[in-house]
Amino acid sequence: MKVEIYSDIACPWCYIGKRRFDRAVARFGGEVEVVYRPYQLVPDAPATASPHRAWLAERYGPQSRAMDDRVAELGKAEGIDFDFDAALHANTFLGHRLLHLAGTEYGAEVQGELKEALLKAHFSDGVDVGDRAALTEVAVAAGLDRARVTEYLAGDEGAAEVRAQLVEGRQLGISAVPTFVFEGTWAVQGGQETETFLEVLQQVATETGTTGTGPAGPAEGEACADGACAI
Repeated sequence: MKVEIYSDIACPWCYIGKRRFDRAVARFGGEVEVVYRPYQLVPDAPATASPHRAWLAERYGPQSRAMDDRVAELGKAEGIDFDFDAALHANTFLGHRLLHLAGTEYGAEVQGELKEALLKAHFSDGVDVGDRAALTEVAVAAGLDRARVTEYLAGDEGAAEVRAQLVEGRQLGISAVPTFVFEGTWAVQGGQETETFLEVLQQVATETGTTGTGPAGPAEGEACADGACAI
């Protein structure tokens, strides 16, 4: 089964959704190919990073801290240490280019590891994910070759492909992330609970004739209304 996940590195719900979906895939037990597709919540974010807290407050006002606090609390249950005081508002286009490189030259597994590393770097470690040197270190730690990454980021390789995928996502009607597209047909939006993802995997498996070894189990409640990022 192929699942394409449209998400942004700067989306906290994409981090939560990834952890929940990964657990669902492990319980499902069937073969699932996960491919990450680019989406930018703030495509015009400047090249120079700035404090996340200040940017969010400017955009949403006094309620911004409560928004962060709620996400941080939910993240704890998923093993995520959100540090919004250290986080930086940065342009994520270079990070998406790196994910494209990982997917095309290293495969889906390494791309997934890089995605996890980029999310952690951005939300937990205060790394500027718009900085080439910082991105290089994250990529190398995730298994990519340093010389290849340095060469890649120094030019425009992969930029046209990522821009085309960003356009494709908009043409598909994706307006919030994370959005999970199963077999190019079924779409689920938001950082759903693990049980919900597991139920969807089983339903798609039934529709497509694929199988999983784990039980679907009932979904635990409705999807969270604020389980996706849309800016």
